[in-house]
Amino acid sequence: MLLLALDTATPAVTVALHDGTDVVASSSQVDARRHGELLLPAVDRVLAEAGLKLEAVTGIVVGIGPGPYTGLRVGLTTADAFGLALGVPVHGVCTLDGLAHAADVDEGPFVVATDARRKEVYWATYADSRTRLTDPAVDRPADIAERVAGLPAVGAGALLYPDTFPVARGPEHVSAAALASLAVEKLAAGEELPAPRPLYLRRPDAQVPKNYKVVTPK
Repeated sequence: MLLLALDTATPAVTVALHDGTDVVASSSQVDARRHGELLLPAVDRVLAEAGLKLEAVTGIVVGIGPGPYTGLRVGLTTADAFGLALGVPVHGVCTLDGLAHAADVDEGPFVVATDARRKEVYWATYADSRTRLTDPAVDRPADIAERVAGLPAVGAGALLYPDTFPVARGPEHVSAAALASLAVEKLAAGEELPAPRPLYLRRPDAQVPKNYKVVTPK
């Protein structure tokens, strides 16, 4: 087994290789506006660090969000392209699940929250690092304050809103190493991973204007 994992659902552009036993190489860069520019060089860098060729990869793991439309589609499109080119399966993993897996939380329940912009967070609650209790959602922090009161929280979204998440900690962003490790655990246990399809949870910012004037020549 050699899994290539990647995620662009948060400001982190993160890539890792996992051989079924351990992470053999990884790379993470935080830049919310350069996902498309940074992802493929990161893949090349990780493969070079491991001394391997892309053809050695036997499966792809990709973070499916939730995340902003523009960044999230970069990782998913790249994962699909690699899967088709190599003829290998592409597995989805919820980005929030990857953050939960990397969280240094002794026991649950706890919350994972990432920045959804528009003064909102993508979030879910967890019983432990592998067990999600609620479906991913997007909300204003004040609107969920009662539901998450008293729970430890992980992620950049939690760190942004201390009034709602007073017990917040890192990691801020997901790592592909955590995604890959979680995917390996679940596959070894015979669990089915989600399809590599995006969890947007809301419509993209860019939309066709309504009631615009049509200008035609006379």
